[in-house]
Amino acid sequence: MQDKKKELLEIFAKVIKELRGNNSISRLSMEVDISKSIWSNIECAKRDAQLSTLWKISEALNIKPSELLKIIETKLSENFSFIE
Repeated sequence: MQDKKKELLEIFAKVIKELRGNNSISRLSMEVDISKSIWSNIECAKRDAQLSTLWKISEALNIKPSELLKIIETKLSENFSFIE
Protein backbone atom coordinates (compact mmCIF):
# COMPACT_ATOMS: atom_id res chain seq x y z
CA MET A 1 0.00 0.00 0.00
CA GLN A 2 2.83 2.43 0.82
CA ASP A 3 4.36 1.87 -2.62
CA LYS A 4 1.05 2.75 -4.28
CA LYS A 5 0.65 5.90 -2.21
CA LYS A 6 4.23 6.91 -2.98
CA GLU A 7 3.64 6.38 -6.70
CA LEU A 8 0.46 8.47 -6.61
CA LEU A 9 2.09 11.32 -4.68
CA GLU A 10 5.12 11.35 -6.99
CA ILE A 11 3.00 11.41 -10.14
CA PHE A 12 0.78 14.14 -8.70
CA ALA A 13 3.88 16.17 -7.81
CA LYS A 14 5.34 15.77 -11.30
CA VAL A 15 2.10 16.77 -13.02
CA ILE A 16 1.67 19.85 -10.81
CA LYS A 17 5.25 20.96 -11.53
CA GLU A 18 4.76 20.46 -15.27
CA LEU A 19 1.48 22.37 -15.36
CA ARG A 20 2.86 25.18 -13.18
CA GLY A 21 5.71 25.74 -15.60
CA ASN A 22 7.51 29.01 -14.87
CA ASN A 23 4.74 30.37 -12.63
CA SER A 24 5.92 30.97 -9.09
CA ILE A 25 4.58 28.87 -6.25
CA SER A 26 4.31 32.05 -4.17
CA ARG A 27 2.00 33.81 -6.63
CA LEU A 28 -0.20 30.80 -7.36
CA SER A 29 -0.53 29.78 -3.74
CA MET A 30 -1.56 33.32 -2.76
CA GLU A 31 -4.18 33.39 -5.54
CA VAL A 32 -5.99 30.38 -4.13
CA ASP A 33 -5.17 30.76 -0.43
CA ILE A 34 -2.84 27.78 0.00
CA SER A 35 0.33 28.26 1.97
CA LYS A 36 3.51 28.20 -0.08
CA SER A 37 4.85 25.41 2.14
CA ILE A 38 1.83 23.19 1.49
CA TRP A 39 2.14 23.70 -2.28
CA SER A 40 5.87 23.03 -2.11
CA ASN A 41 5.39 19.88 -0.03
CA ILE A 42 2.85 18.60 -2.54
CA GLU A 43 5.29 19.26 -5.40
CA CYS A 44 7.99 17.37 -3.48
CA ALA A 45 5.62 14.42 -2.89
CA LYS A 46 5.90 14.97 0.86
CA ARG A 47 2.22 15.74 1.43
CA ASP A 48 -1.03 14.11 0.41
CA ALA A 49 -3.37 16.88 -0.76
CA GLN A 50 -6.89 17.14 0.57
CA LEU A 51 -9.66 17.31 -2.00
CA SER A 52 -10.17 21.03 -1.35
CA THR A 53 -6.44 21.66 -1.87
CA LEU A 54 -6.44 19.65 -5.10
CA TRP A 55 -9.39 21.75 -6.25
CA LYS A 56 -7.61 25.01 -5.42
CA ILE A 57 -4.44 23.89 -7.19
CA SER A 58 -6.51 23.01 -10.25
CA GLU A 59 -8.04 26.47 -10.26
CA ALA A 60 -4.63 28.12 -9.90
CA LEU A 61 -3.40 26.09 -12.89
CA ASN A 62 -6.52 26.95 -14.93
CA ILE A 63 -7.54 23.34 -15.33
CA LYS A 64 -10.64 21.49 -14.16
CA PRO A 65 -10.04 19.12 -11.25
CA SER A 66 -11.38 16.27 -13.36
CA GLU A 67 -8.85 17.06 -16.09
CA LEU A 68 -6.02 17.17 -13.56
CA LEU A 69 -7.04 13.78 -12.20
CA LYS A 70 -7.29 12.38 -15.73
CA ILE A 71 -3.72 13.48 -16.47
CA ILE A 72 -2.54 11.88 -13.24
CA GLU A 73 -4.48 8.71 -14.00
CA THR A 74 -2.85 8.34 -17.43
CA LYS A 75 0.63 8.52 -15.87
CA LEU A 76 0.04 5.90 -13.17
CA SER A 77 1.15 2.33 -13.69
CA GLU A 78 -1.21 0.06 -15.58
CA ASN A 79 -4.01 -1.31 -13.39
CA PHE A 80 -3.08 1.07 -10.53
CA SER A 81 -5.24 0.31 -7.50
CA PHE A 82 -5.04 0.47 -3.74
CA ILE A 83 -7.14 -2.68 -3.55
CA GLU A 84 -5.18 -5.84 -4.20
